[in-house]
Amino acid sequence: MKGLRKALLIAAALLQLQSSFWLSAAPLDPGPGSPIVAQMVARILEQNHYNHRPLDEKTSHEMLKNYLEAFDYNHMIFEQADVKEFEARYGRTLADKIKEGDVSAAFDIFDRFLQRLGERQALVQKLTAATNSFDTDESFVVDRHELPWPASRKEAENIWRLRIKYELLQERLNKTKPEEQAKTVNLRYERMLRSYKEFDGNDVLQAYLTALTHTYDPHSDYMAATQMENFNISMRLSLVGIGAVLRSEDGYAKIVSLVPGGPADKSKKLEPNDKIEAIAQGDGPFVEAVGMKLDRLVQLIRGEKGTTVRLRIIPADAIDPGIREELALVRDEIKLTDQEAKAKIIEASLKGGAKVKVGVIDLPSFYADMKSVIEPKSTTRDVEKLIGALKKSGVAGIVLDLRRNGGGSLSESVALTGLFIPEGPVVQVRDARGIVRILRDSDPSLAYGGPLVVLTSRASASASEILAANLQDFGRAVVVGEKSTFGKGTVQSIIELSQYLPGALRNFKPGAVKLTIQKFYRISGGSTQNRGVIPDISLPSLSDYVDATESSLDHAMPYDEIEPSPYQRLDHVTPEKIKELSRASAERVKDSPEFAYVQEDVERFKKQKEEKIISLNEKKRLAERDADEARSIARKKERAARKAAPLAAMEINLQSIDNPAAAPAVVISTAAEAAQAGTSKEGGEYEKAPPTPDFVLEESVNILADLISVSSADGQAHSPLRRRETYIP
Repeated sequence: MKGLRKALLIAAALLQLQSSFWLSAAPLDPGPGSPIVAQMVARILEQNHYNHRPLDEKTSHEMLKNYLEAFDYNHMIFEQADVKEFEARYGRTLADKIKEGDVSAAFDIFDRFLQRLGERQALVQKLTAATNSFDTDESFVVDRHELPWPASRKEAENIWRLRIKYELLQERLNKTKPEEQAKTVNLRYERMLRSYKEFDGNDVLQAYLTALTHTYDPHSDYMAATQMENFNISMRLSLVGIGAVLRSEDGYAKIVSLVPGGPADKSKKLEPNDKIEAIAQGDGPFVEAVGMKLDRLVQLIRGEKGTTVRLRIIPADAIDPGIREELALVRDEIKLTDQEAKAKIIEASLKGGAKVKVGVIDLPSFYADMKSVIEPKSTTRDVEKLIGALKKSGVAGIVLDLRRNGGGSLSESVALTGLFIPEGPVVQVRDARGIVRILRDSDPSLAYGGPLVVLTSRASASASEILAANLQDFGRAVVVGEKSTFGKGTVQSIIELSQYLPGALRNFKPGAVKLTIQKFYRISGGSTQNRGVIPDISLPSLSDYVDATESSLDHAMPYDEIEPSPYQRLDHVTPEKIKELSRASAERVKDSPEFAYVQEDVERFKKQKEEKIISLNEKKRLAERDADEARSIARKKERAARKAAPLAAMEINLQSIDNPAAAPAVVISTAAEAAQAGTSKEGGEYEKAPPTPDFVLEESVNILADLISVSSADGQAHSPLRRRETYIP
């Protein structure tokens, strides 16, 4: 970074001369600090990013597209003439201009965006005042991202006519009062325009430089000072809110992930990739959030503990893209204890009908808190305690549930893997210089050596993928889940730009860069990046068809391979056993009503996704809604008829282990309670529908029971793991 420091010293005098104008600069003026920030970001990307890619003409084209879509993801606001003009003026030179500290293009394009958005908002007022008929066969393309920008003003106006008709119909279907329907839609776009007009120079610069960092990979970002502060707050355990990580996309705040144990996670009503359309405080009116600055939106969602925030969301997995859901969440403190590992004991049936107890460990994250001077918090230590309690209870096998695990501490992931394998390599990490480090478990002891199933989902990411991949490569466990895990096999580092400023400029806050600096590789040589971990036994899931993994992100770094690390493969799980377990699982899945429901939903979702349009005919939409409601009611009745109920289970938490007298194990449900599922409470006036069973976990338990049976047959169920010859795939 010597060259950058020299450049900063040269620019420092200019910045000091201009600093008196900093506070009085026009709202959308780049400001005297922008050139230096742009140069720092450009230099750091070229020198420190994992790819070591130069900023060149290709970067310029990709950056321009990223920046345009940061404000117009669905290609509805700009017109083709605008895009061609920007391509001619900036398509080949943006990278060079940024290296020179010239960010004027960002403000030129943003000014045009505001102009076009103002025109669209005026058009919306005319369209909502016009008479609309909802008995035609017109349709609207909800996701226009892959379609070209409008070729003319006339084409743009027709696209917007259909969009506003779609939104007015949505208000009718939501049973908004007739006199409020047009007003609601108008207000949405008035607030959207007002929100973008509130952008200041830092907001525009952040969007612009993030468009640059995203040409390298989707996890590298530029964070202005305000966003950096929000990022730091989100990392504190004392945060009060709903426990959701948000990202701005197409003017919406999209749910990136949920904090395990937070209000959003506990509600089971909010999922990654859902979009927030509006926010309300308590019983107050909704405020449209489309186009709202992300930091302002975050402030609306945060609040005092115990207060309520209401969200109107667009569900990512809804069959009908016109569906809107409203949910109320009570703000709470996001505590580490909510993210702790937990366990429960479930009764399973072996082949032949014999009953055994099996354990399920729910691990929502890899956490570590080294601030405690008494006993630092450790995922590995907690899971080891749970394993001890499960073994004491006589379980014959364990399911390790990583479905909600988005990652966390790498060192904890490595250490926890060591609970299940003898000493050996766990993961390979390659840095930007090409140097590969092998992270190892050096402890030959085992916390648990019996039958093991690892349960994953599309949300299992990063550190959880390392654990699943290692146990799969060693042949230590059967990996069960959706068709792959998330596929994030990269490591990011936060680089605060203030450290590169000359001493005289320490009061200036230039923000930070989140930069990809390393990549994970399995001990067998393949990366977890982009591809994820493919399970040994795949269970049907609607999530398999939702674009919600690394491979769906623009500029995602590719899958590749390096030399494998020599390791001693274990034969606790063999390909022959996997085939036998797969056949038995496939038979159960084929006969399962719950998996049949999944297959029905998948077919409907695939059809809707292929069509990419939604009808603007009210009768047709109402018929579709009635069919959805009838389908939901029929499923509830069918579950009640077959007395579908949660598995009988006993929970074991860390408190019950550390202090059994004060915190005994909690019985979640018993066989007697399961038999009563679907009946009304005493004095109730209606038949209570049973909850949707966790049929994925149930099938994982069945697979574990089969594994116990086949392992018992070859005398391996409770025997120590045996070392085999050195294995290099």
